Amino acid sequence: MKNIGRYRYFIAVLLFVAGAINYIDRSALGIVAPIIDKEFGLSPSQLGIIYSAFFVGYAIFAFVGGHLADRYGPRRVFSVAMGSWSILCGLTATVTGFGSLLIFRGLFGFAEGPMNSVMNKTVGNWFSRSETSTILGFAFSGQTVGAAIAGPVVGLLALNFSWRIAFVFVASVGLVWIIAWRLLMTDKPADNHRVSAIELEFIEQNREALRAEIDGGETKSLRAYLIRPSTLALAMGLFSTSYTLFVFISWLPSYFVNELHLDVAEMSFMTVIPWAFGGIGYFFGGIFSDIFFRKMKSKLMARKLPAVLLLALSGAMLVGVSVVHTIMLAVLLIALAVMFLTSATQACFAMMHELIPANRLGGVTGFIHLISNLAGILSPAMMGFVVQYFHGYSGGFVAGAVVDLIGVLAMAIFIRPEKHRETLSDALPDELPPVTE
Repeated sequence: MKNIGRYRYFIAVLLFVAGAINYIDRSALGIVAPIIDKEFGLSPSQLGIIYSAFFVGYAIFAFVGGHLADRYGPRRVFSVAMGSWSILCGLTATVTGFGSLLIFRGLFGFAEGPMNSVMNKTVGNWFSRSETSTILGFAFSGQTVGAAIAGPVVGLLALNFSWRIAFVFVASVGLVWIIAWRLLMTDKPADNHRVSAIELEFIEQNREALRAEIDGGETKSLRAYLIRPSTLALAMGLFSTSYTLFVFISWLPSYFVNELHLDVAEMSFMTVIPWAFGGIGYFFGGIFSDIFFRKMKSKLMARKLPAVLLLALSGAMLVGVSVVHTIMLAVLLIALAVMFLTSATQACFAMMHELIPANRLGGVTGFIHLISNLAGILSPAMMGFVVQYFHGYSGGFVAGAVVDLIGVLAMAIFIRPEKHRETLSDALPDELPPVTE
């Protein structure tokens, strides 16, 4: 296609950077946990409770933030969220023990909650339906890049200065991002003078077709979309991907140190490998998903198949991790598990665009993300108790594989095309015909 603007890709870059900042800030505590637990005398179960406290507020505000993005726009909501979590990340440097760390971690979760819901809303506003999965994969890959570089950045800052300095440094980066977001972003491309008329037409054409396809163009109440079996099944699928990803975010550094017997410096660099694979999963998973989307007759099935198959593969890798003991094999299997999990995650988010109309996308995404983030409340604490009282890290990885299986079955059985979708999907254009100025 010729002579079409590319400004929407600047928005994708901003989302990528936001995801990287989010996961650096979120991963920082796990990176310095081997230092903090000795300084404050924290047990594994206490550390698990602290990790889980983050997800109480995070889950609630995933829904609240998505609903607010539908009402007030992603530009405003993301600005407030980024500013709040950056400040709270910096204030984590002032904690003095279990109680204060628990409080700040919980508040930090409230602030970070809106991110993925607002990201998905932004992609729904700014990108053509036929490139949704690619852009989501690119934007979400920023999160794995953040998780990958968090180890070296936070770990080396903590070792060379202090863990408190590390929190202050990473907090400052988010405040800089807000300036660029406010200057370059508008809620819709039609409101941005940098977007050409041809680019705007490309973005909006098959989004209009989708509005006609879902529920015959009639927008139902938010509650009607929330209680649909397909919505609940998709929430279970995303819960399954989130369960193990949150275990890795919280416990992977401790697993490397305590189970694989790496020192803190070695651990800081070894954590790069799984999250680098996760970035590959997000990015290339999105590209391949959009290839399926353009070629398959059923657009919903083009989103569903990758989600189901990749989630099943991640469970198989977790079973493998539970029985190996060599460093390189364990790291390789974990890396593959993360790659399949991130690919499945972006496929789940892309599937939402095939099930939900644009003016309900933020709220329903937020609800699905709320359910999925209940895994964040459950999985870090459960992993801590399993490590301390039952079968150690191996038992925790097997539990993750079981949760993956539940998600696979839920999506395979309950996510099905509606009758009106079957009659309209063939008429949807995958792209605009060539346009010249």
